[in-house]
Amino acid sequence: MTRQHLLFSCASLAAAALLSACRSDSTGPANDAMAVVQRWATAFGESNVDAIVALYAPDASFFGTGSKALVTTPEQVRSYFEAGLNRDKPRGAELLEHSLKVISDDVVIVTGLDRVSGTRDGAVYHADGRVSFVLERRGSEWKIVHFHRSVLPPS
Repeated sequence: MTRQHLLFSCASLAAAALLSACRSDSTGPANDAMAVVQRWATAFGESNVDAIVALYAPDASFFGTGSKALVTTPEQVRSYFEAGLNRDKPRGAELLEHSLKVISDDVVIVTGLDRVSGTRDGAVYHADGRVSFVLERRGSEWKIVHFHRSVLPPS
C-alpha cells in the first residue's frame, strides 16, 4: 500500500468514526431513555393505564406520590395507576429541570423536578415534585426498572 493510499484509508476511517459518533449521540442510551420518559408523560396525560403500565419492567420497584408501601409487581403498578389516572381528568405531567446520568449502554438514570396536573371541581391544579426514573434496556426495549416520585417540600 502506498503512503497516499494509507493516508486516504486513515482519513476515511477517521471520518467514518466521526460520523458514527455523531449518530450515536442522537440515538444513544440517553435519547432512548428520554423517549420512554416522554411516553410516560404522554400516557399520564392521556390517563392511559395500559400504555403507562407497559413502560415498566415486570420486576420494577415503584414509589408513587401516593404509595404507602413499595410497589413491586405489575398488578400493583396497574392498581396504582388505575386509581390515580381515572380521576381528576384531564391530567398532565411535565419533566422540568432534570439530570440524566448514563451508567452504561443499558442503564440510564433520569432525576429531576416535575409538575403533574389534574382537574378537580372544574379547576386545574398543579403539584410539583421530585422524580427519579431508572431505565434499563431489556432486549430491544427500554423499561422503567425503578420509579420514585414525591411531593416537593414547601420552600
